[in-house]
Amino acid sequence: MPKDNSIKSVLIIGSGPIVIGQACEFDYSGSQAARSLKEEGIEVTLINSNPATIMTDPVTADNVYLLPLTVDSIRHILSERQIDAVLPTMGGQTALNLAIECQDHGLWKDFGVKMVGVDIDAIEITENREAFRKLMSDIGVGVAPSGTVKSFLEGKEMAQELGFPLVIRPSYTLGGSGASFVHTQEQFDKLLNRGLHASPIHEVMIDKAVLGWKEYELELLRDKNDNVIIICSIENMDPMGIHTGDSITVAPAMTLSDTTYQRMRDMAIKMMRAIGDFSGGCNVQFAVSPDEKEDIIAIEINPRVSRSSALASKATGYPIAKIAAKLALGYTLDELKNQITKTTSAYFEPTLDYVIVKIPRWNFNKFKGSDRELGLQMKSVGEVMGIGRNFQEALQKACQSLEINRNGLGADGKEWRDQDRILESLKHPSWNRLFHLYDAVKLGIPFSTIHDITKIDKWFLHQIDELISLENEIEKYHLDSLPKELLLKAKQKGYADRQIAHLLRCLESELHEKRTQMNINRVYKLVDTCAAEFPAETPYYYSTFEEENESPKSDRKKVVILGSGPNRIGQGIEFDYCCVHGVLAAKEEDYETIMINCNPETVSTDFDTADKLYFEPVFWEHIYDIIKHEDPEGVIVQLGGQTALKLAEKLERYGIKILGTSYRTLDMAENRGEFSDLLKKLEIPYPEYGSVDTAEEAIELSREIGFPLLVRPSYVLGGQSMKIVINEQDLEHHVVNILRDLPDNKILLDHFLDGAIEAEADAICDGEDTLIMGIMEHIEPAGIHSGDSYAVLPSFDMNDDVLDQIKEYTKKIAVALETKGLINIQFAIKDNKVYVIEANPRASRTVPFIAKSYGQPYVNWATKVMLGTHKVKDFDYDPKLDGYAIKIPVFSFDKFPDVDKELGPEMKSTGEAIRFINHLRDPFFKKVYAERNLYLSR
Repeated sequence: MPKDNSIKSVLIIGSGPIVIGQACEFDYSGSQAARSLKEEGIEVTLINSNPATIMTDPVTADNVYLLPLTVDSIRHILSERQIDAVLPTMGGQTALNLAIECQDHGLWKDFGVKMVGVDIDAIEITENREAFRKLMSDIGVGVAPSGTVKSFLEGKEMAQELGFPLVIRPSYTLGGSGASFVHTQEQFDKLLNRGLHASPIHEVMIDKAVLGWKEYELELLRDKNDNVIIICSIENMDPMGIHTGDSITVAPAMTLSDTTYQRMRDMAIKMMRAIGDFSGGCNVQFAVSPDEKEDIIAIEINPRVSRSSALASKATGYPIAKIAAKLALGYTLDELKNQITKTTSAYFEPTLDYVIVKIPRWNFNKFKGSDRELGLQMKSVGEVMGIGRNFQEALQKACQSLEINRNGLGADGKEWRDQDRILESLKHPSWNRLFHLYDAVKLGIPFSTIHDITKIDKWFLHQIDELISLENEIEKYHLDSLPKELLLKAKQKGYADRQIAHLLRCLESELHEKRTQMNINRVYKLVDTCAAEFPAETPYYYSTFEEENESPKSDRKKVVILGSGPNRIGQGIEFDYCCVHGVLAAKEEDYETIMINCNPETVSTDFDTADKLYFEPVFWEHIYDIIKHEDPEGVIVQLGGQTALKLAEKLERYGIKILGTSYRTLDMAENRGEFSDLLKKLEIPYPEYGSVDTAEEAIELSREIGFPLLVRPSYVLGGQSMKIVINEQDLEHHVVNILRDLPDNKILLDHFLDGAIEAEADAICDGEDTLIMGIMEHIEPAGIHSGDSYAVLPSFDMNDDVLDQIKEYTKKIAVALETKGLINIQFAIKDNKVYVIEANPRASRTVPFIAKSYGQPYVNWATKVMLGTHKVKDFDYDPKLDGYAIKIPVFSFDKFPDVDKELGPEMKSTGEAIRFINHLRDPFFKKVYAERNLYLSR
């Protein structure tokens, strides 16, 4: 039993809506901690305002409060429930800051709640830059020369004392908010001002910049007996100067000498012991001088689980949040089991016999005019992780996971050849600097020049150079003459079939057939944390090209669920929620569940969510090989957003069964012509429309349909490249831009219903009967993307006639499309007439919101319909909602201060919150409704 038997109930504080700098890694850690505490018989209460997460689902905690993360909300919970302890380390900076605020208000003391997993002193020391610097000095750990200031004048004096270049870091912020490099006196005043305003206590630390030093992170765990273990070493491929969240990172560290690693390890343990007496997880960041001396200085320490903790958990298979939660109760590491082997102790340091590479995912195209250069302030919206037997294999797999129309690193004919352009890009690193590193090496720019500009260690440049040499060798052959050993070598270095096919000037299918004939096939290896020293029992796999396969195929009936890949604007954590519920529902129906995904931040890639986890790119070749190996009954594509949906056509072509709605239906809904023909046949109104292939055709069509026009490409999510145009000049310009970015894509033109109300319905259909889960009315008028709109459930001012039209059209369309599973339909209402804008026969962004609002397990039911084990009439539909629920879009514009905040048909929000109100007189609703036209733009 845990030492502290007085703890019977624990409150976990979540991290709130997804914003840049604080994403779904905290959904993963919070969910894991809740499950870990429930295993101990503890009642778990959870507060979080984010409806899109698994964390806020009844399957996670005993009591879930979907409330704003405020002191008043905490007071409400403590008044209503007996809470013994609070665990604030699973919800990022938001949870820590709220815990401190509650402490300052005396809440924990008043209600007899103890804080576990961390102590306030530890938070204070690590967040107060001056206290941290002083403590490091006391324990003999080096830091960059620095000072803390609380005023503009103090800052000017400090800058004069330290000299440029400098780093400004605000206290008590996350994701590098307000942090910046300052190279000159001219920049300093503005950036100091920004930093002082970004800090909630108006305090910044000014450091002497160690630009170009190498950056490393260590993940630690510590128990009450002061046992400390290092879970993982992580090396940032990018040097100091780029936020770790925006850095390409590698585990284990690749270019660190063993003696320096041991010094770093000792320093990290000393730091963790010095900051306070607490049990749990900790992340420490270091800078190392890029010379033979390898001087080490400490950058910062975070006494909580972090973005890197999620990455380290997935990289090693060691469930940091799960163990940290148990340590917070008083357990010691040697009392706990290793979750992977199930036999050895948790008091061990993982050993990796593979390499992982994390690459961030950006969405700069959503923030027109934004500064795309990477620096101290994090700008990425998600990340992917690749696992391979070597760095090159992991790197290629991570590139294949990004979904940015690249087939990997290189070998796709998309490289730049302009030397000046490449060098300029490397001087101002952005989302594409990895690809431009490749371009620079391929062009023959000397390593010394590339290294001088980027400060990236030459070891990484040599790794890329080896890939290019291999490509040059392959290009000497044709498909018929390619030696087996050369093809095997390319596959072992992570090259996709379509990359090799590009080099050989043949089709991907021909190359795949060739390697199958040569018996060059993927095998699957266990992520076992201990380099196979002990037998592992957890079915968590990655692929490579070797002899031995460690993934046995069972005789059970199986289902594959395709995940949604990296988070991005338009496709976020809500699809992970759907995938996890799909897995749980299929397990209830006695299916062996197989999850395929490459996002390290998510619950779906937790090793004990599905029966088998393949941590692989959601990329055709990888999917196909897993399906061939496992031979499932079918594949579910409806739950993984556009990522999974885009693979439906390939699955159909290769004769692989899609469970639920057929590919034919999925395609018809995307094909505007066919879908409109269906609406016409059903006598359902829709805006006049047409599809075109060229700008010339668009002009001609516009003269028929009339302006304003909604212009968009087909087969995209999140309103990508969608725009309202009001004249021929704007139309021509936008169509040319779409065709440049998305060649060969059909362009859809719809007459835009100006001044219309927008609404949407989510439903489950079994092909015959339809259950409407909910009808939401948008507060903003038509023209703002549904993901950026406040949505109210149920509708607040649509009359019964309009609602009846919506219900009738939803049921007609769902049945006509032969939907089996989920469908989302969007409507525009003008002069009490309902028009159908579009239908999406898949999980939508709003499904978790409706499920949480009404307290109904909709995805569970929809999955059982897809599997064919249930019909809609089998479920007891009993929605419970007093008053209204409002979906609140949340934006990350603070990361792009110079960008217009205007909203339109292309989605820009990074996350969402939920707010419950009892009536429409609620001040929150009245305020939002009054501002409904404020940010509307075209």
